[in-house]
Amino acid sequence: MTRVPLPDIKNSIDRVIHAIEGRYTQGLSPASLTLAYLDWLTHTTHSPGKINEMLENMLRKFSAFSIWAARASLDSDAPPFIAPLPGDRRFKDPAWNRFPYNIMAQSFLLQEQWWHYATTGIPGVAKHHENVVSFAARQWLDMFSPTNYPATNPLVVEKAVQTGGQSLFKGMQNLLEDIQHNLLEESDQTNKPFAAGKNLAVTPGKVIFRNRLIELIQYSPTTDKVAAEPILITPAWIMKYYILDLSEHNSMVRYLVDKGHTVFMISWHNPDARDRDMGMSDYLSRGVMDALKAINAVIPERKVHLVGYCLGGTLATIAAAAMARDNDDRLQSLTLFTAQTDFTEAGELMLFIDESQLSYMEDIMWDKGYLDTQQMAGAFTLLRSYDLLWSRIVSEYLLGESPSMNDLMAWNSDSTRMPYKMHSEYLRSLFLNNDLASGRFHVGDRPISLRDIRVPIFCVATQSDHVAPWKSVYKIHDLMNTEVTFVLASGGHNAGIVSEPGHPRRSYQLGVQKAEDKHIPADDWPLRHDSTEGSWWEPWADWLSSHSSPPVAPPGMGNPDAGYPAIAPAPGTYVFER
Repeated sequence: MTRVPLPDIKNSIDRVIHAIEGRYTQGLSPASLTLAYLDWLTHTTHSPGKINEMLENMLRKFSAFSIWAARASLDSDAPPFIAPLPGDRRFKDPAWNRFPYNIMAQSFLLQEQWWHYATTGIPGVAKHHENVVSFAARQWLDMFSPTNYPATNPLVVEKAVQTGGQSLFKGMQNLLEDIQHNLLEESDQTNKPFAAGKNLAVTPGKVIFRNRLIELIQYSPTTDKVAAEPILITPAWIMKYYILDLSEHNSMVRYLVDKGHTVFMISWHNPDARDRDMGMSDYLSRGVMDALKAINAVIPERKVHLVGYCLGGTLATIAAAAMARDNDDRLQSLTLFTAQTDFTEAGELMLFIDESQLSYMEDIMWDKGYLDTQQMAGAFTLLRSYDLLWSRIVSEYLLGESPSMNDLMAWNSDSTRMPYKMHSEYLRSLFLNNDLASGRFHVGDRPISLRDIRVPIFCVATQSDHVAPWKSVYKIHDLMNTEVTFVLASGGHNAGIVSEPGHPRRSYQLGVQKAEDKHIPADDWPLRHDSTEGSWWEPWADWLSSHSSPPVAPPGMGNPDAGYPAIAPAPGTYVFER
């Protein structure tokens, strides 16, 4: 019998314990949270001046609040004592201006403000720990918001009275149905109003290549002539590709095809335990590079417009830098949607990125060989708890409203897993160590540099992005030595990209920075560029056309003689993997 080395036994025991713990902590490291709290607590207790300020602030604020509350109890038109934070929509309904709900709402906002003051600005506390403690305090307070309880939410009370209690009964039914679905782990898509292959991801095309990691879809032309250079889209593998091929009216793929482009799309395999050892190098070689090889066989001697979205955009940038290093000139341009290349200011996701947290997450992934969808969903729910958790609880369980569904929401619920090795490498190399921006990221046996990229770049960021904040995306200007067309679009990480022409309340700002131009600070950039109503898809389409050769006849679907026959109709098979 082969003896397992003792260190492996120790590591296995630790990993099993952490994996079991992770099921109950949503993947958050207790050690990381404890370290942050102790850092804040220790420095706070050793800062008597700050403590005195906190107490003085509390007495002053709550004394003034008591006077305001006495007046507001008699006058519902009294101006609010404190304004909610930007984007906080919990108390916008006029019902919250009536007594006693106005007192409850303002009292909650006052406590929220005070705790922010108490958890920030403590001398000596590490910035990361300060952010974690402030975030944790906000999450804890959100649990006690008066909006979350039937007796303290005027909208719930009013609807219960109007419906004779039927709204609460319907809310209980919604809750029981959700519990049943979660316990049974139901994932059947057949009865859903939106589903891939039914009314989503239906742009005609063929799968012309498949390996263990990707299916490559080539879309059928709709014009007599097409741009000579094809487009390859590399979507994020954290979700299914068809966010870029949603309904017919807002499909980016259909828009590009109708504009006379030959479009290829990578559809990622949904990894399982067998894929635990797939790393970033696999996603590069078996993803982007294999797709480029197939396109070169279908459309030989033509360069490619490479497009990447989110993680897929970061991967596309890595591919472009590696190709530039190796004098591979097959790219015509590079387009990036909400994709980060410098991760020093990567937004609230950095709350979950430190050595303790990553080690803990690696142990959780080691147990299964992948990061499952529930753990990823839990992290995003924490980051946007009001939008993704509390507002849903109020609307569906307290108000008894039936959950609405649209194409983007259907896509958002169709998530995928992340292989153990790839996700660990991605978080450590890019988020924790920032290797890509620092010139330390290796492709093969040598590092790559983003300054080697010479093709023109079209980069899109969105104003209210919680995943890839626009100022983080903007850092591409500091890293590239080529022309960058930068667009700041309205909307968030997903809705700002699905921004088809005709979509109401959409706008964008656009600016071009050439390699020789002087740097514009991120805070100054929006002040120097006018806002334009409409969709940024239109100037992007013009940009692609201006960087393309004259139109030619459409290519054939695949190339059977070169080993790339049409395997299956779009959307293929990988998109249905659960």
